[in-house]
Amino acid sequence: MIWLYLSALAMAATAVIHSVAGEKRLIGPLLNSDATRMLGPQLSGIMRGAWHLTSLFMVLFGVVVAWPGMPAGALAAIGAVWMALGLAILVKSRGRHPGWPTLSTGGFFALIGAFA
Repeated sequence: MIWLYLSALAMAATAVIHSVAGEKRLIGPLLNSDATRMLGPQLSGIMRGAWHLTSLFMVLFGVVVAWPGMPAGALAAIGAVWMALGLAILVKSRGRHPGWPTLSTGGFFALIGAFA
């Protein structure tokens, strides 16, 4: 069960990184730029909300992974997706994207927990 708690912790860390760093380095500057200013406040709010909703879903996955009695198949599926995303981002960004380590770790620990 410790592996699943560690997975959940990595998933929560990913959510914090995604929300805080994304707001500071991506969403905030993008929505304040001339390129997106014409979108208007409603669409800008939707874009910002969707970004942070993704972070909330990351936390939700952490809750699901740590939930007692979760079927091993569900844990393995979640772990495989998280690990695949982390590794794909590692390759695509050549290691520069800050989220790949926690994504991969969350997936790896979920996979270990699923089969332990």
